[in-house]
Amino acid sequence: MEHIQYPLPWSATGTERTLTLFRFGSGTRKAYIQASLHADELPGMRVAVELKRRLLELESQGRLSGVIELVPMANPLGIAQMFQATHQGRFEFSSGKNFNRDFPELFEPVAAELLGQLGDDAEANVALIRRAMAEVLATMPAPASELDGLRRLLLQHACDADLVLDLHCDFESVMLLYAMPQHWPRLQPLAARLGAEVALLAEDAGGSAFDEACGITWLHLAERFPEANIPLACAATTIELRGMADTEREPCLASAHAILGYLAEQGLISGDWPAAPPSQCQALPFAGAQYAYAPHPGVVSFLQPVGAQVKVGDPLFEVIDPLTDRHSVVRASTDGIVYARERLRFAQPGLWLAKVAGATPIRQGRLLSD
Repeated sequence: MEHIQYPLPWSATGTERTLTLFRFGSGTRKAYIQASLHADELPGMRVAVELKRRLLELESQGRLSGVIELVPMANPLGIAQMFQATHQGRFEFSSGKNFNRDFPELFEPVAAELLGQLGDDAEANVALIRRAMAEVLATMPAPASELDGLRRLLLQHACDADLVLDLHCDFESVMLLYAMPQHWPRLQPLAARLGAEVALLAEDAGGSAFDEACGITWLHLAERFPEANIPLACAATTIELRGMADTEREPCLASAHAILGYLAEQGLISGDWPAAPPSQCQALPFAGAQYAYAPHPGVVSFLQPVGAQVKVGDPLFEVIDPLTDRHSVVRASTDGIVYARERLRFAQPGLWLAKVAGATPIRQGRLLSD
């Protein structure tokens, strides 16, 4: 195992923060896994603990057939953001920016670097593209903040990977994946191993989240250079490891084992591993997701658990204003599965309270909320 630490730029005077990465194995193929980019989403960090322990064993047994890079704590900035004993790990305090948005978009500068160089050899094209990505990232202007420096480091390590797994969770949630539809056939066995109930698919969800920044460049390059043989060489996904409180040992062990089994299936780990079970995961358009909001302030009572199948008109939650007695019931506007709920129980303006994944697109434009 190689233990790598990167000091982040622009730390406050008299302090220093570092990004820590563990590299296992060797070879031409590579998987990159990071956890808790939203630093208050801790199930991924707990799964990463188990991944690190098991990868050390597998490496000592000579069973790693490629490189696996693991970042158990992808956000050393957000991990320290406590406000009155409450962890605030989604937005950077100093800028208000979401830690998982606005990653560098590499397509245009990489395409400019590659003019006249791509041909029929897919393997040679992949090597050229990955080298161009590394060069573009290395020659960008110096980071203007700790957050910019963190984004740059994470993308530098992921941009040459065949597989990128970004471990997150929601407030209260089923196991689910976010991915590009072009990657779904390759990721379906991972969803099956994890026991995911939903995969939300979008080619461009907006906001330049980490997984999309890793994978979408390949798609755009193939569109820009149709005469060249450009495979989608990086399959990237965000895995929502259920809810924020789901850090119990056994489920996290099971998730780590599922990820390792998938890495073995992808040729990165040798030995005998159980086959992926039949998939029960529904692959649905991200544009078909209903974000349900309250029409006024009040205390919230949910009327459906996560994982519930609902029809149009079914009640999702009720809101009661304790001063005026105003009472509202918010209902499903699509047939689908309740895949996430808010953890707070008092309605706030502009904040969703429940999400329903449906098969019919009902939204357009930017699909990711902040």
